[in-house]
Amino acid sequence: MTSRVHDLPFGASLQGDAVLFRLWAPGEAQVAIALDGRDPVPMVAGEGGWHEKRMPEAHAGSLYQYVVKDGLRVPDPASRFQPQDVHGPSEVVDPKAYDWQDHGWRGRAWAEAVIYELHIGTFTPEGSFRAAIAKLDHLADLGVTVIEIMPVADFPGQRNWGYDGVLPFAPDSSYGRPEDFKALVDAAHARGIGVMLDVVYNHFGPDGNYLPVYAPQFFTDRHKSPWGAGVNVDGADSRPVRDFFIHNALYWIEEFHLDGLRFDAVHAIQDDGPKHLLLELAETLRARVTDRPLHLVLENEDNRASYLMRDAGGTPKDYSAQWNDDVHHVLHVAATGEDVAYYAPYAHQPDLLGRALAEGFAFQGEAMDYSGKARGEPCAHLPPSAFVAFAQNHDQIGNRAMGERLTQIAAPEAVRAVSAVYLLLPQVPMLFMGEELGATSPFLFFADFEGELAEKVRDGRREEFARFPAFSDPETREKIPDPLAETTFIASKLRWDAIDPAVQDWYRRILTIRREKLVPLLAGIRHGGKARMLGKGAVEVTWPVTPAGRLTLLANLSSADVAGDFTVDSQPLWQEGALPQKENLPAWSVCWIFSP
Repeated sequence: MTSRVHDLPFGASLQGDAVLFRLWAPGEAQVAIALDGRDPVPMVAGEGGWHEKRMPEAHAGSLYQYVVKDGLRVPDPASRFQPQDVHGPSEVVDPKAYDWQDHGWRGRAWAEAVIYELHIGTFTPEGSFRAAIAKLDHLADLGVTVIEIMPVADFPGQRNWGYDGVLPFAPDSSYGRPEDFKALVDAAHARGIGVMLDVVYNHFGPDGNYLPVYAPQFFTDRHKSPWGAGVNVDGADSRPVRDFFIHNALYWIEEFHLDGLRFDAVHAIQDDGPKHLLLELAETLRARVTDRPLHLVLENEDNRASYLMRDAGGTPKDYSAQWNDDVHHVLHVAATGEDVAYYAPYAHQPDLLGRALAEGFAFQGEAMDYSGKARGEPCAHLPPSAFVAFAQNHDQIGNRAMGERLTQIAAPEAVRAVSAVYLLLPQVPMLFMGEELGATSPFLFFADFEGELAEKVRDGRREEFARFPAFSDPETREKIPDPLAETTFIASKLRWDAIDPAVQDWYRRILTIRREKLVPLLAGIRHGGKARMLGKGAVEVTWPVTPAGRLTLLANLSSADVAGDFTVDSQPLWQEGALPQKENLPAWSVCWIFSP
């Protein structure tokens, strides 16, 4: 039997014929533990705010709660499973109980990554880990090499995007048990597909987070975040806080045999200490995981190229890549013509299209005209694989008032053109679930809060869009789907009975070209390319390919033909739309060429 365990220095640990419980509660002089409905018994208070209790009567399957001030019963912040949701008892889990079958799995190289972002609850009608297994053959046939799962950390209620999680070690029970998640990973590996998980270390959700009660030192007023007090990763008593997140990352990678993590909104992790938490995380993970490629990906509005550096052999020193919102924004503006809110800078500065496609970041230290804030660092020296490119993702669809996919707001020829760009770009491509099916179902914002919090979320969602011209009228805003309604969640589920075979075939064919023709070139593309703007929405980008050759993109992402000299001297790797003529680049045309 093959089992995998990450030894947590806190939480519930099976130790022979007993279970050791450890909790960091520096705000409590005394903590008790209530096991399996029995009366609470005191834990032993130790140094540094730690409380522990070894209990021979506990076993796998036991339910327990910690009892803190005023008799309040709270779950274990390191709970491996919450069968009765975030306010209920935690369950002792035996991580050795799952028998892993992926003995020969050695991972997939980052250069060959084709990522598929999915949300477990809406990916299938059942919305579970086990149900997702049935769709893996579809993804393997499509050409996907990595699935990236939106956060699964336990959240309140039965539906949530996952960014309101409060118990980072516990897969949400609405998706299944920990063994079910492991079975999904196991099944993906059997099909040659790696698995990444989105994790949130910048805040905790608003319902079910009991840490401030017994460990107020976990947070700090020195740093503010959009969610309230900042997480204390750099002040007094910050060592246990840093260890909490480092062990969480190791736990997912080691105990669930994941191939990587995507770190949500790391610009909101404020750390003024000698070594930023992000650097310690990457250093620790890469030192511990040496048996397979480890994919560590950031979401970072600050566009910090320094986190993405490579060694002399091209191996990431810290992080493998960053989600490249700039590529999304330039492609979205081209396809839709939208120019409001954060799309405004990209619509008003056409040259950003070429820069984002060629180099990675569109903003590399300049001030963005809608905010005045300087953003980014120079990145042309980085290989394109340091960036994840996409035309859609959960944020960019779900943060629209009506949750429309790109296919609902752009012409079919525009969607195909921008997709042909990002799917063959030397950057790492990422699809959002259903994109390859021609899905027309929305992906809306949804949650399952109750009471006053639910009303605040509902009102806040509608007020958020008051600054958009299309929703300036209160009556129009009332038509925005209620994020707390179950119907909103159900509407966001993929309709597998409404697949467009032609769209699916198109994605399969273009990803085959990527695998067979482009991936072999990527090792020779060691830095960013050069862009030449040919007109608004029209661009030529070239990347040198070592030892000899060049990759060229010739694209007109606009509805008007562009005049010029567009001689194509080699057989295209891929042609979307009409072929370029000597003096004319047709509307919505994309031509990829490799010249030895």
